[in-house]
Amino acid sequence: MYRRILVPVDGSATSVVGVKHAIGLAKDQKARVCFLNVVDETLIMPAADAYPVGDMTYLIDSLKVSGKKALKDAATVAQRGGVSAETTMVQSRGRRVSDVILAEGRKWRADVIVMGTHSRRGLRRLLLGSDAEGVMHQATVSVLLVRARAEKPRKAGKSAKNTKA
Repeated sequence: MYRRILVPVDGSATSVVGVKHAIGLAKDQKARVCFLNVVDETLIMPAADAYPVGDMTYLIDSLKVSGKKALKDAATVAQRGGVSAETTMVQSRGRRVSDVILAEGRKWRADVIVMGTHSRRGLRRLLLGSDAEGVMHQATVSVLLVRARAEKPRKAGKSAKNTKA
């Protein structure tokens, strides 16, 4: 069913969960995997007025180093799981990360995108936005969003107080 799985990674615990799910899916489907790291320059743009241009280059370079480590770690996990994987790094160049992920998915001809998600709600989601949500809403291929932290199930009888009349 799936032959080409794109997996955005940033080294966070959330993306590691996505990596592990993608590896399991790839093994099951005998699919190819491509791990993608997007160097998001917009993360450091608020600091642009406070630092000289040379310092900005240093900050972007540090994002690249971090991204290379995330890609290497993901590829290592895939290899240990018996899955061969490609890696690629792309700079956002002012574009939204979700748009870069979708463009790379089309370029690589992915038929599914697997991503970890924080599952933020309410004000936190509004303020922080969500790359996963942007991908989900605009993708023309299947998207598998994997929750990084599942909510604990409630124990029977704990959801309501026992009262006797």
